[in-house]
Amino acid sequence: MNVHLFDAHLHIIDPRFPIEPNQGYTPPVFRVQDYVSQAKDLSIKGGAVVSGSFQGYDQTYLTDALARLGPGFVGVTQLPPETTEKEVLYLNEKGVRGIRFNLKRGGEAQISHIKRLAESVYHWAGWHTELYMDAAMLKELRPVIKTLPAVSIDHLGLTNTGFETLLSFAAEGGRVKATGFGRVNFDVKQALQLLYRENPEALLFGTDLPSTRAPRSFRGSDIAIIKDALGEKESRQVLYKNAKRWYRIE
Repeated sequence: MNVHLFDAHLHIIDPRFPIEPNQGYTPPVFRVQDYVSQAKDLSIKGGAVVSGSFQGYDQTYLTDALARLGPGFVGVTQLPPETTEKEVLYLNEKGVRGIRFNLKRGGEAQISHIKRLAESVYHWAGWHTELYMDAAMLKELRPVIKTLPAVSIDHLGLTNTGFETLLSFAAEGGRVKATGFGRVNFDVKQALQLLYRENPEALLFGTDLPSTRAPRSFRGSDIAIIKDALGEKESRQVLYKNAKRWYRIE
């Protein structure tokens, strides 16, 4: 089956721009040209460049990457609590479409301002919120998350602990990134089937390239897992249509 892909989760790591070691970790270089080279055989027609913890609040790498990648690619960034409407609208013009909070690695302090900032960027520019978190945290944070206007969770929630809550999150309209298969500790095929059953629009495919800190990086066979788990029509939705709609790509 030949199908176009929308890569809903990729990182660009360009040493021309600021990099902040996170918990002692500095990521490998992965420029736009590296991504294009590695993804050239995947029939990718667009994607989302996601800011990592190691990029802090720098926007220069992101706007540069989006300009280089061209139409069909959007950005997901991290913002400080004091961000203004003017700053968000500027980034929106540059192609940014979402805000990300990293609760997995040292981001607990952000919980106090997630609600206010998530609601603000949605009101100003229609941006959704992306959470990098362990599904085990989901039950505790659910009261806050349920109040947010539009939310996705990275990497299938990472752990089996909390997966039932993740299913409820998807059933209620939340999105879950079908990414980082090398990061999780459960049966990916079964997880995909259960999440799709709860909400056919929930799953958003992404390569997670270059798969920083993952026990194993993305490989082409990860796409085959999705196709095998869901079937032809359903996998087309997960591999392309859902994310394209989520990121408001015309």
